[in-house]
Amino acid sequence: MIILVLNCGSSSVKYKLIDTATGTTLAEGGVEKIGLQDAFLKFKKVDGSKVIVPLDIDNHKGAVGAILDNITGKEYGVIKSFDEINAVGHRVVHGGEKFNKSVLIDNDVIAKIKECYSIAPLHNPANMIGIEAISSLMPNVPQVGVFDTAFHQTMPAKSYLYGIPYKYYTEDGVRRYGFHGTSHRYVSSRVCEFLGVDIAKQRIITCHIGNGGSITAVKYGKSIDTSMGLTPTEGLIMGTRCGDIDPGALVFLMEKHNMNAADVQKMINKESGMLGLTGISSDMREIETAVNEGDERATTALEAYEQRIIKYVGAYAAEMGGVDIIVFTGGVGENQTPVRENVCTSLEFIGVKIDKELNSKTRGEEKELSTPDSKVKVCVIPTYEELMIARDTEEIVSKL
Repeated sequence: MIILVLNCGSSSVKYKLIDTATGTTLAEGGVEKIGLQDAFLKFKKVDGSKVIVPLDIDNHKGAVGAILDNITGKEYGVIKSFDEINAVGHRVVHGGEKFNKSVLIDNDVIAKIKECYSIAPLHNPANMIGIEAISSLMPNVPQVGVFDTAFHQTMPAKSYLYGIPYKYYTEDGVRRYGFHGTSHRYVSSRVCEFLGVDIAKQRIITCHIGNGGSITAVKYGKSIDTSMGLTPTEGLIMGTRCGDIDPGALVFLMEKHNMNAADVQKMINKESGMLGLTGISSDMREIETAVNEGDERATTALEAYEQRIIKYVGAYAAEMGGVDIIVFTGGVGENQTPVRENVCTSLEFIGVKIDKELNSKTRGEEKELSTPDSKVKVCVIPTYEELMIARDTEEIVSKL
């Protein structure tokens, strides 16, 4: 099947056109700055070079239309018409407790996605705009929703409940949901294929570390705990998100600086994390350069960043009664070799040993980093969320 995978944000639409028969990406790119005068479409040509095309569009429907025109156009097209697209798979960030697997999108599903707006106001409305755009432009093509939170619906109550009055869970749905589920599901499955082991017998810790980051305990193929919570702000220190913080500290800051809820949202999501700690950047490459130049704030920030990863890995190893495989994925996990080395060195007490020379040479490729005498397998597995979305979409649509 030819599947169009869409990831719609508030001002952007990312896409990949995937042939599921071969797992080949036929086209990929995205539209950014939707609704602004300098909106543009950026995509890769067949030869790997990148092209940027200015756009005059007002909304997501215009962005999706530009994407469809581009992949079917004479100059850069890879298919001849919309009719060659068998289905569209949408990344939907929050499914709450309503979805524990990917589903065919119909009116009932749309209503349930909208019911999650209150717990995902920054993400689900944008995802819905993408669904509505396809419904308008390609009304007969089936659409599938693949939820970031679905993989984590196997977490037990002891892992997802917050220690606040129970009524806020029953009445408002306030609990830990977790995110990056499609990535955690993909890499935990793929690493077992790569190593030739049965996932049903493995205790796996998947470290999806990028500008956003989360760690998941996958016991015998199921997520039993994960670092993100009601929102993607909880857990690790990230590029611009604060991660775990004493809620009392936020109340203190609100009162002292007369901050409202919107101010706090902006601070913990856009101004914190590595950007807030270093005052330099959210980009780990720039931070690494600053560390090498002797910047003390950058050095301390990087140590804190790595310490949170170590803490979660250690906690999940304890929670599962041990760990058989640790997986690094995401932009940092796949490419920042010093972070991997520092994390693994601190985990030697649980039997982790890696080939440091091999680690230093490994970027963006599937590779086992652990030594033969390591009690824990350590691997880099590049994430491929879009392929997982395409496969789910194919499986559901093929049954229609």
